[in-house]
Amino acid sequence: MFEQYFNKRMALLDTESAFRTLARARALEARGRSVIHMEIGQPDFPTPRNVAEAGRRAIEAGCTGYAPTPGFPELRQAIADYAAKYKNVRTSPDEVVVVPGAKPVMFFTMLMLIEPGDEVIYPNPSFPIYESLIKYTGGAPVPVPLKPDDGFRLDLDAFRRSVTDKTKLVILNNPANPTGGVYADGDIAQIADILKDYPGVFVLSDEIYDRLVYDGGVTSIASMPEIKDRTIILDGFSKTYAMTGWRLGYGIMHRELAERMELLAVNSFSCAAAFTQMAAVEALTGPQDAVDEMREAFRERRDYLVGALNAIGGIRCQTPGGAFYVFPDISAFGLNSEAFATRLLDEAGVAASSGASFGRFGEGFIRLSYAASLENIKIAAERIAAFVRTI
Repeated sequence: MFEQYFNKRMALLDTESAFRTLARARALEARGRSVIHMEIGQPDFPTPRNVAEAGRRAIEAGCTGYAPTPGFPELRQAIADYAAKYKNVRTSPDEVVVVPGAKPVMFFTMLMLIEPGDEVIYPNPSFPIYESLIKYTGGAPVPVPLKPDDGFRLDLDAFRRSVTDKTKLVILNNPANPTGGVYADGDIAQIADILKDYPGVFVLSDEIYDRLVYDGGVTSIASMPEIKDRTIILDGFSKTYAMTGWRLGYGIMHRELAERMELLAVNSFSCAAAFTQMAAVEALTGPQDAVDEMREAFRERRDYLVGALNAIGGIRCQTPGGAFYVFPDISAFGLNSEAFATRLLDEAGVAASSGASFGRFGEGFIRLSYAASLENIKIAAERIAAFVRTI
């Protein structure tokens, strides 16, 4: 009844489809249906015990008040040290801004950089909030396709053609959601080489999955001197440390950008929760065994699921190099992605995300998260095989 009162920008915002699917799946479960959840990107592991204990100790010690807007100094230092070790990026605490979850880094980057009509290049298919925020902040979305038959790497020829004098921001996601694709080192070097001729173009490098790589590692574009000062790294604790509910992320960027992001932060949420920041210090500086164990468990699940899907006639599934998603091609069944995912949930009890919800180049695919237990993944594979026989 209030539609006429909302500003026009509200119509430009979209949602994250996985949460819609989760709500539908929960409703089916409430009616007694068995559902295997593969729609949401949430590790099924608990937060590592040492990290949870650090959070508990912080609460008991009274660390429940306001924190500095950009984050506690000890956490910002820990993030800078972590970036040097795991990203090969030399930075300092004054280039770090701590935020509640990683999405504020996306939003604030666009709020402080994008003028109406500025073009923003982003991979497609990709995390749907990218396009949603580009539109909301007045930017012009410029999707660049990923190449399914090449491990979902960015189409560099298309990327080169997309960069113009109107380009203001480039979004990279490595490893990628929803595909699990990993860019080759040479890809990142070529992107940096292209952008060096456009000094007014910034990069938002979404590195939230960069510890979940199964062979080798990934290269942060911020490690390349010619592009570092124009790069905003987005990272957080949800995926690497199974801390989705702790809501803590951070951005790493040139101090002039960090100062502006801090202004946006103080005008919106004041600060991230103090005790979660103390838990995050422990996550970064404490033992990393839990991260390694989770990654190896994800590898086992990935290998099983890719094999099981490719054994089903009509489905083609690439082996992802990182993250915890597969993005199988289901176009052979004559259903669009939304219809396939809807029927898969309603008829087979497997919750998946429509590929088209990640962008127009995702049509013909679905996303399945293997952040579920191996037992549930095996059940889901059996249900998918039985379901496609009914189409």
